[in-house]
Amino acid sequence: MIELKRGVATLAVALAGTVALASPSTAADNTLYEPTHGGPRAAISLAEPDRATITEGQVKEVSPGGVITYPSVTSCLTVTVRLRDGGLVGAHASLFQVAGELRSDEIPAALKHLIGNRPVTAVQVKGAVGAWHPSYFVKAIESYGEEEQPPYPARPDPEGLADAVSQGLELPRSLVTVEDVPDGDQIAG
Repeated sequence: MIELKRGVATLAVALAGTVALASPSTAADNTLYEPTHGGPRAAISLAEPDRATITEGQVKEVSPGGVITYPSVTSCLTVTVRLRDGGLVGAHASLFQVAGELRSDEIPAALKHLIGNRPVTAVQVKGAVGAWHPSYFVKAIESYGEEEQPPYPARPDPEGLADAVSQGLELPRSLVTVEDVPDGDQIAG
Protein backbone atom coordinates (compact mmCIF):
# COMPACT_ATOMS: atom_id res chain seq x y z
CA MET A 1 0.00 0.00 0.00
CA ILE A 2 2.87 2.37 0.82
CA GLU A 3 4.42 1.65 -2.60
CA LEU A 4 1.11 2.46 -4.30
CA LYS A 5 0.91 5.80 -2.44
CA ARG A 6 4.51 6.59 -3.42
CA GLY A 7 3.71 5.80 -7.04
CA VAL A 8 0.66 8.05 -7.03
CA ALA A 9 2.64 10.85 -5.34
CA THR A 10 5.45 10.51 -7.89
CA LEU A 11 2.94 10.67 -10.76
CA ALA A 12 1.25 13.75 -9.24
CA VAL A 13 4.59 15.55 -8.90
CA ALA A 14 5.51 14.67 -12.49
CA LEU A 15 2.16 15.96 -13.79
CA ALA A 16 2.44 19.15 -11.75
CA GLY A 17 5.91 19.74 -13.19
CA THR A 18 4.62 19.24 -16.72
CA VAL A 19 1.79 21.72 -16.18
CA ALA A 20 4.20 24.23 -14.63
CA LEU A 21 6.53 23.95 -17.63
CA ALA A 22 3.75 24.66 -20.16
CA SER A 23 3.83 28.21 -21.44
CA PRO A 24 1.11 30.46 -20.03
CA SER A 25 -0.13 31.34 -23.51
CA THR A 26 -0.48 27.69 -24.48
CA ALA A 27 -2.34 26.87 -21.31
CA ALA A 28 -4.59 29.92 -21.65
CA ASP A 29 -5.38 29.53 -25.35
CA ASN A 30 -6.25 25.83 -25.35
CA THR A 31 -5.45 26.07 -29.04
CA LEU A 32 -6.58 23.08 -31.10
CA TYR A 33 -6.65 24.12 -34.72
CA GLU A 34 -3.35 24.14 -36.59
CA PRO A 35 -3.41 26.45 -39.63
CA THR A 36 -2.66 24.67 -42.90
CA HIS A 37 -0.01 27.21 -43.89
CA GLY A 38 2.30 25.85 -41.18
CA GLY A 39 2.83 29.16 -39.39
CA PRO A 40 2.26 29.91 -35.74
CA ARG A 41 -0.93 28.71 -34.15
CA ALA A 42 -3.86 31.09 -34.37
CA ALA A 43 -5.93 32.21 -31.42
CA ILE A 44 -8.81 29.81 -31.16
CA SER A 45 -10.36 29.67 -27.75
CA LEU A 46 -12.07 26.62 -26.30
CA ALA A 47 -12.82 28.42 -23.06
CA GLU A 48 -16.27 29.89 -22.82
CA PRO A 49 -15.97 33.28 -21.13
CA ASP A 50 -18.92 35.64 -21.11
CA ARG A 51 -16.94 38.26 -23.08
CA ALA A 52 -14.40 37.99 -25.90
CA THR A 53 -12.58 40.37 -28.20
CA ILE A 54 -11.90 38.79 -31.57
CA THR A 55 -9.24 40.46 -33.70
CA GLU A 56 -8.32 39.73 -37.32
CA GLY A 57 -7.73 36.06 -38.02
CA GLN A 58 -9.11 34.80 -34.71
CA VAL A 59 -11.96 32.46 -33.80
CA LYS A 60 -13.41 32.38 -30.28
CA GLU A 61 -16.50 31.39 -28.34
CA VAL A 62 -18.53 32.99 -25.55
CA SER A 63 -20.97 31.31 -23.19
CA PRO A 64 -24.75 31.77 -23.41
CA GLY A 65 -25.64 35.39 -22.83
CA GLY A 66 -22.08 36.47 -23.64
CA VAL A 67 -20.86 39.31 -25.83
CA ILE A 68 -18.30 39.35 -28.64
CA THR A 69 -16.51 42.53 -29.68
CA TYR A 70 -14.89 42.70 -33.12
CA PRO A 71 -12.63 45.79 -33.04
CA SER A 72 -11.80 47.99 -36.03
CA VAL A 73 -13.71 46.18 -38.76
CA THR A 74 -12.69 48.06 -41.90
CA SER A 75 -11.95 45.75 -44.84
CA CYS A 76 -12.83 42.63 -42.83
CA LEU A 77 -15.85 40.39 -42.45
CA THR A 78 -17.08 39.00 -39.15
CA VAL A 79 -18.93 35.72 -38.89
CA THR A 80 -21.04 35.19 -35.78
CA VAL A 81 -22.61 31.77 -35.27
CA ARG A 82 -25.54 31.73 -32.86
CA LEU A 83 -25.93 28.44 -31.04
CA ARG A 84 -29.29 27.12 -29.82
CA ASP A 85 -28.13 27.30 -26.18
CA GLY A 86 -27.49 31.06 -26.54
CA GLY A 87 -23.71 30.81 -26.93
CA LEU A 88 -21.82 32.53 -29.74
CA VAL A 89 -18.90 31.39 -31.86
CA GLY A 90 -17.26 34.18 -33.83
CA ALA A 91 -14.53 34.80 -36.38
CA HIS A 92 -12.88 37.98 -37.67
CA ALA A 93 -11.85 37.27 -41.27
CA SER A 94 -9.20 39.57 -42.74
CA LEU A 95 -8.60 40.19 -46.44
CA PHE A 96 -4.87 39.77 -45.83
CA GLN A 97 -3.45 37.47 -43.18
CA VAL A 98 -2.23 38.97 -39.94
CA ALA A 99 1.05 37.33 -38.86
CA GLY A 100 0.42 34.28 -36.70
CA GLU A 101 -3.34 34.27 -37.26
CA LEU A 102 -5.71 32.42 -39.58
CA ARG A 103 -6.04 33.21 -43.28
CA SER A 104 -9.53 33.79 -44.67
CA ASP A 105 -9.61 30.30 -46.22
CA GLU A 106 -8.89 28.74 -42.79
CA ILE A 107 -11.74 30.55 -41.02
CA PRO A 108 -14.60 28.20 -42.08
CA ALA A 109 -12.80 25.04 -40.91
CA ALA A 110 -11.82 26.67 -37.60
CA LEU A 111 -15.40 27.83 -37.00
CA LYS A 112 -16.78 24.42 -37.95
CA HIS A 113 -14.34 22.75 -35.57
CA LEU A 114 -15.33 24.99 -32.66
CA ILE A 115 -19.08 24.61 -33.35
CA GLY A 116 -18.82 20.83 -33.45
CA ASN A 117 -22.18 19.09 -33.58
CA ARG A 118 -24.07 21.72 -31.61
CA PRO A 119 -27.31 23.07 -33.07
CA VAL A 120 -27.02 26.44 -34.84
CA THR A 121 -29.90 28.94 -35.07
CA ALA A 122 -28.27 31.64 -37.23
CA VAL A 123 -25.04 32.75 -38.90
CA GLN A 124 -24.50 36.49 -39.31
CA VAL A 125 -21.85 37.78 -41.71
CA LYS A 126 -21.15 41.50 -41.35
CA GLY A 127 -18.53 43.95 -42.57
CA ALA A 128 -17.02 45.22 -45.80
CA VAL A 129 -19.15 43.12 -48.14
CA GLY A 130 -18.02 45.01 -51.25
CA ALA A 131 -14.35 44.25 -50.60
CA TRP A 132 -14.85 40.47 -50.50
CA HIS A 133 -15.03 37.92 -53.26
CA PRO A 134 -16.84 34.77 -52.05
CA SER A 135 -13.87 32.62 -53.11
CA TYR A 136 -11.66 34.20 -50.39
CA PHE A 137 -13.23 31.72 -47.95
CA VAL A 138 -11.97 28.90 -50.21
CA LYS A 139 -8.61 30.31 -51.32
CA ALA A 140 -7.07 33.28 -49.51
CA ILE A 141 -5.49 36.11 -51.47
CA GLU A 142 -2.06 35.08 -50.09
CA SER A 143 -2.50 31.59 -51.58
CA TYR A 144 -2.15 32.76 -55.16
CA GLY A 145 1.24 32.37 -56.81
CA GLU A 146 3.12 35.10 -58.64
CA GLU A 147 1.70 34.00 -61.99
CA GLU A 148 -1.88 33.78 -60.69
CA GLN A 149 -4.34 36.64 -60.44
CA PRO A 150 -6.72 36.47 -57.46
CA PRO A 151 -10.33 37.33 -58.23
CA TYR A 152 -11.49 40.78 -57.14
CA PRO A 153 -15.12 41.68 -56.56
CA ALA A 154 -16.70 43.67 -59.38
CA ARG A 155 -19.64 44.52 -57.13
CA PRO A 156 -20.87 43.52 -53.66
CA ASP A 157 -22.02 39.89 -53.67
CA PRO A 158 -23.91 39.19 -50.43
CA GLU A 159 -25.60 36.11 -51.92
CA GLY A 160 -22.26 34.64 -53.00
CA LEU A 161 -20.76 35.32 -49.55
CA ALA A 162 -23.75 33.68 -47.85
CA ASP A 163 -23.38 30.63 -50.11
CA ALA A 164 -19.62 30.40 -49.42
CA VAL A 165 -20.09 30.61 -45.64
CA SER A 166 -22.97 28.13 -45.74
CA GLN A 167 -20.89 25.63 -47.72
CA GLY A 168 -17.77 26.16 -45.60
CA LEU A 169 -19.67 25.53 -42.38
CA GLU A 170 -21.85 22.81 -43.94
CA LEU A 171 -24.97 24.56 -42.65
CA PRO A 172 -28.22 25.32 -44.47
CA ARG A 173 -28.07 28.48 -46.58
CA SER A 174 -31.29 29.68 -44.95
CA LEU A 175 -29.40 30.24 -41.66
CA VAL A 176 -26.91 32.71 -43.17
CA THR A 177 -27.51 36.45 -43.47
CA VAL A 178 -25.05 39.02 -44.85
CA GLU A 179 -25.00 42.70 -43.96
CA ASP A 180 -22.74 45.49 -45.22
CA VAL A 181 -21.89 47.65 -42.20
CA PRO A 182 -19.82 50.83 -41.91
CA ASP A 183 -16.29 50.82 -40.52
CA GLY A 184 -15.76 50.50 -36.79
CA ASP A 185 -16.25 48.13 -33.91
CA GLN A 186 -18.96 45.48 -34.07
CA ILE A 187 -20.71 44.01 -31.04
CA ALA A 188 -22.59 40.70 -31.05
CA GLY A 189 -24.56 39.63 -28.03
